[in-house]
Amino acid sequence: QVQLVESGGGSVQAGGSLRLSCTASENTYSLNLMGWFRQAPGKEREGVAAIYTGSGVAYYDDSVKGRFTISQDNAKNTVYLQMNSLKAEDTAAYFCAAAHLTFFTPQVFNREKYNYWGQGTQVTVSS
Repeated sequence: QVQLVESGGGSVQAGGSLRLSCTASENTYSLNLMGWFRQAPGKEREGVAAIYTGSGVAYYDDSVKGRFTISQDNAKNTVYLQMNSLKAEDTAAYFCAAAHLTFFTPQVFNREKYNYWGQGTQVTVSS
């Protein structure tokens, strides 16, 4: 079974930055879609950013576009989420997810597409 391990969460003040990491137990090209989701208390889990590992094509939710950047280091089987200009509303548990897809789809924030999930890492932003 594929394992995903997240790290890098913490507490920061508004305007600050954090970098989340997600390391997979196998090559990220086999897991050809990697995503970051977040869930705040009392809310549904929502997509934040995703990347096709083969092409590097990335997608972002409008709420984080221009502030967050998803990237990958295939040699390390790792996907990153660089979060800048953090806002209080970014406070949530952040989850890494991975999928084996057989064809391209722009619908990258559908949770049903993902086969594997990490345990989550907490991000808290104080205003």
